Amino acid sequence: MTTIERLDEWKAIGIISETQHASLSALVRGERLSVFVELNALLYIGVLSVIGGLGWTFRDYVQDLGDAAILSILIVLVTAALGYCFARGNPYSNAQVESPTLIFDYVLYFGCLAFSLTLAFVETRFGIFGGWDWHLLAAALLFGALAYRFDNRFVLSLALSTIAGYLGLTLSLMDAIDSDVLRASAIAYGALLLGVGLVLNRAGIKRHFLDVYLQLGANAVLLAMISGIFEPVSWTAYLPGLLLLSAAAIYFGIGYRKFAFVAYGTLYGYAGLTARLLPSVGSITGALIYLIFTGSLVIVALVVVARRFGRDE
Repeated sequence: MTTIERLDEWKAIGIISETQHASLSALVRGERLSVFVELNALLYIGVLSVIGGLGWTFRDYVQDLGDAAILSILIVLVTAALGYCFARGNPYSNAQVESPTLIFDYVLYFGCLAFSLTLAFVETRFGIFGGWDWHLLAAALLFGALAYRFDNRFVLSLALSTIAGYLGLTLSLMDAIDSDVLRASAIAYGALLLGVGLVLNRAGIKRHFLDVYLQLGANAVLLAMISGIFEPVSWTAYLPGLLLLSAAAIYFGIGYRKFAFVAYGTLYGYAGLTARLLPSVGSITGALIYLIFTGSLVIVALVVVARRFGRDE
């Protein structure tokens, strides 16, 4: 039996979906496949690398180049990138808007990072903002506005992550070093993201942005909960909460056909249970057996669910 015939058989009995069959068949035949996602990721990483290289260069040669020259270069880069976006961008709409050119999203991302680098340079050299918290807030507000103006979910993720950094730094500056306070703040921020995303979705404003809010919000809450598992006393409150939220993520992930949330619920719940159960295992051999057995069960369960999602789609 040839590989193509075996793929046909798998498709017939429902092991793989029509889309998976087409992709695998094309691979076996040596036909070209779409590498859009891979190229997209590489281009975003390339933009990030360019900004990192600029920052490294300016840091090492600031004395030779001078503050005025570096600041001028940064302002030109930000102005050119954002000027291009405003000149070529499509009009705003609450619905999804396609990018006008192939490079548009990358230029926008570059402009946002260059703006952040400019603020960082100004704060480092001149201390205009009086602290990094205001730098982060200014960057987050601009990123959020640009994300909605030009319909870019990646920039929206950057904005929401920057706001999280701003809140974390603000709490640190307020001497809120108590772990429970920081953890409660992370949970509140995650819940706020979930609520804002649902409200905007109901209002019909960029409904395709909902996944960004839900993904970041869910991860913020679950990460905060799992960090509480390691507290010597209060873990008894965090573990049930983590398991409850993990079960909710799995339930809604299956109900709304969002596999990522099924994975989040499964992995966070498993990690939380393991963190508490593993220390009670009497030996290294027993711990390894536990990890191999339970880890394999988790992987198999996720593969089964992923295949079920693929067949239904």
